Amino acid sequence: MEKIAVIGGGSWATALVKILSENHSQIHWWMRSSNDVQHLINYRHNPRYLSGVQFDLNYVKPSTDLKAVVAAADWVILAVPAAFIVEALDDLPKDAFKDKVVVSAIKGMVPKENILVTDYVEKYYHVPNTHQLVIAGPCHAEEVALEKQSYLTIGSHDLATAERFCELLRNRYVKANPLDDLDGIEYCAVMKNIIALACGIARGLNYGDNFQAVMVSNAMFEIERFLDAVMPMHRALNGSAYLGDLLVTAYSQFSRNRTFGNMIGHGYTVKSAQIEMNMVAEGYYAVQSIYELNKILKVDMPITTAVYLILYERISPAVEFEILKDKFK
Repeated sequence: MEKIAVIGGGSWATALVKILSENHSQIHWWMRSSNDVQHLINYRHNPRYLSGVQFDLNYVKPSTDLKAVVAAADWVILAVPAAFIVEALDDLPKDAFKDKVVVSAIKGMVPKENILVTDYVEKYYHVPNTHQLVIAGPCHAEEVALEKQSYLTIGSHDLATAERFCELLRNRYVKANPLDDLDGIEYCAVMKNIIALACGIARGLNYGDNFQAVMVSNAMFEIERFLDAVMPMHRALNGSAYLGDLLVTAYSQFSRNRTFGNMIGHGYTVKSAQIEMNMVAEGYYAVQSIYELNKILKVDMPITTAVYLILYERISPAVEFEILKDKFK
């Protein structure tokens, strides 16, 4: 029986626990809230997210003891928002992940440091990138809960390790495949949330489907330029880990980044949108990191720049999109 730690109590963490427990792995599940842990023990479901999913407690062991959860596992899945990863892991000793495979299910960047989660884990916990994986979609937690057919891509520098993890994920409604592009997949997952924010803003401003299709097409070129600058290699960006993940996040009703952007387009302030959503839109934090990083790279990124100016410089969304639309072809 494989021993897996899942760090996080949100919807994506809950969906991953569901997927992994299908194959009767031993899941040690860390949640911050002791009330949520007790509720899960008593009633076998997460009270806050995907509450219709029932868990078999023979395989799922919820706990608030992070050190114990990590120590009990061979695989450690990080599934907290990137903005809170430093705080979440802060009590762990620096050798906590020794001889373990760390899997990032986080689609964001560490704020202020402006680095990927895998880079953060390598820098502060000394886990080489050959012992790290990243999970990419297209795959929404809500559809996992409904057992809709879903697809995952596992990025890695070690395809054998990625394939082993894929075997833990595959079940009757999930297909998983390895890909040797850990960094590209992780950066693309960050970028697609920014694009989804832009799509939501456009919808809130009453731009139509024609405009959104053109923006998403232009976004793929923007992502390609960025990836070529930050981590150059040959990539088939029309693959599901890249284009597929972008499309589902840009168009789906379940996309929290698109929802957040839609509220901004309708006139919400950032703070009021965050309060009403009561969920983290990774793109809000990611766009600042990418914008700061691009000051060095100097890549042409009109969509990213527009979203940054709207969210952080308080430029009117209507004014910024009037400028942005003339940059598309």
